[in-house]
Amino acid sequence: MRHEKIGIALGAVAAALLVVTPASAAAPAPAAQASTSCPTVYWGSLAKTGSLSTHSTIQDLRTGRHLCFDRLVIDLAGPAASYSARYVSELTGIGSGLPVATTGGANLEILVQAPTAPGFNPGAKVKNLGYTTFRQLVWLGSFEGQTKVGISTRARLPMRVFTLAGPGDGSRLVIDVAHHW
Repeated sequence: MRHEKIGIALGAVAAALLVVTPASAAAPAPAAQASTSCPTVYWGSLAKTGSLSTHSTIQDLRTGRHLCFDRLVIDLAGPAASYSARYVSELTGIGSGLPVATTGGANLEILVQAPTAPGFNPGAKVKNLGYTTFRQLVWLGSFEGQTKVGISTRARLPMRVFTLAGPGDGSRLVIDVAHHW
């Protein structure tokens, strides 16, 4: 009989916890305890490549800041194109091979097997960003069906590269560089 009373008491405590837990779990953590988990385990800083055979053109370049990483999006008119993204000692123009001076601690070179769309003009050769990781977006040119873009980063940090379908018949090449290791 004693075991039965303990079992009933434990059951009542468990039921009370079930009622209390969802409400307490929803409460925000105090600012001192709040931390952000930014998993980059599978990212790494080695070269990333994708081999696809398409006839796409680059429509636009966009950058953005996120909680754990900075992002470059290359919009393509058509399916995703072959690409490579790798850290290099210096960024160079695609047709000229001339070096382009940057202010960051590392340089990420993105080569896309796609020309730019007619009339595409990225503006300044070097665009200062001042993001957490991205320092500058560097236009390195389009030559013989290939386009090269550089990102000057704060340091050689983990990155990931992937493609997304859409919008419409287009696609996007996405390059994320983490804020920290």
